[in-house]
Amino acid sequence: MKKVLCVLLAAAICLPAGALAAQPEVSAQAYIVTDAESGRVLCGRNTGEKMLIASLTKLVTALVVADRCELTETVKVPREAVNVEGSSLYLREGEELTVRELLYGMLLESGNDAAAALAYHVAGSIEGFAALMNEKASQLGADNSSFKNPHGLDAPDHYSCARDMAIIAAEFMKNKTLADICATLSASAAGRTLTNHNKLLTLYPGAIGLKTGYTKSAGRTLVSCAEKNGLRLICVTLNAPDDWNDHIALYEQAFSEYKRLAVCAAGEKCASVPVISGCSEAAGVCALQSFGITAAEGEKIEVECSLPDFVYAPVKKGEQAGEYRVKLNGETVYTVPLVFAQDVPLDESTRLTFWEKLKRAWYISNKISARYGIYAVYG
Repeated sequence: MKKVLCVLLAAAICLPAGALAAQPEVSAQAYIVTDAESGRVLCGRNTGEKMLIASLTKLVTALVVADRCELTETVKVPREAVNVEGSSLYLREGEELTVRELLYGMLLESGNDAAAALAYHVAGSIEGFAALMNEKASQLGADNSSFKNPHGLDAPDHYSCARDMAIIAAEFMKNKTLADICATLSASAAGRTLTNHNKLLTLYPGAIGLKTGYTKSAGRTLVSCAEKNGLRLICVTLNAPDDWNDHIALYEQAFSEYKRLAVCAAGEKCASVPVISGCSEAAGVCALQSFGITAAEGEKIEVECSLPDFVYAPVKKGEQAGEYRVKLNGETVYTVPLVFAQDVPLDESTRLTFWEKLKRAWYISNKISARYGIYAVYG
């Protein structure tokens, strides 16, 4: 098994892994900033503390609805969804709206009645829908949360934490439809004009979502997402009197300290493996998917490429050949499959004995090693 190690970043100034150089003053009782792609925690306080989250709950509601409904489905508003306390679209019993319209109303205007209407449409009851919410959170690894309703009004055993909300937000942003809704400043739906309550979309360049929340008991809650120079971050603040400024300060610090380094692009040839009894002496190898890593100056990134010394023909394009192991400060953070980039058919004219195969493998392996290597593109 061949292993080649490539050090991508080893700058002179060292910062502690996972910590901003000088964290800004933050009003939030609990907060977290994470890399949206990898989930790496860049900074935080009380990240696992169970707290009320108010309307941030609706992010989970939207994920469950997106899993189970078509946007064009018609929802008939049930009596139970009318006159739900708190922020509202003022839905009328029997009124018909599409799932898309209700998602806009729930995510922009934070309509509690819209959340309830969607819950009844999907599960037939609030309790049944809450079970689906908890199942979804568990699937995502948000295991320090408990949901009892789709809107986030205070309820016994309804809570989450900053860490879990960051996980949920990252998943939410992978859904283009939901991400587009949360980036919309205003929209019209079912004869209503809807306005996004997330002022960060206009206050901070690069902000692209997500959701605000408030109840008297929970205080001000906010989950946001911002993107600069290819780096996408998630920020969560819970019980934060000055949440807009909290998020701006945290983003400014994080974007100044961390960069997104592109390690390899999908389909980019990175190595060759000798092929025994093939029509070609070697088969190219490429990464199955594009990947990168978020790091601060001074953090050490290593990429280890593990491949067999040789393979026997035939080789099929797309078959796994080995893997990349990406290490950050000595700890493996990614394992990315490497696959063959081409077919290498069996050379039928070559019928070697066992010893001949070993001799040929030794010869080809040494010949290839002179030009064998990996490379990475980074910024």
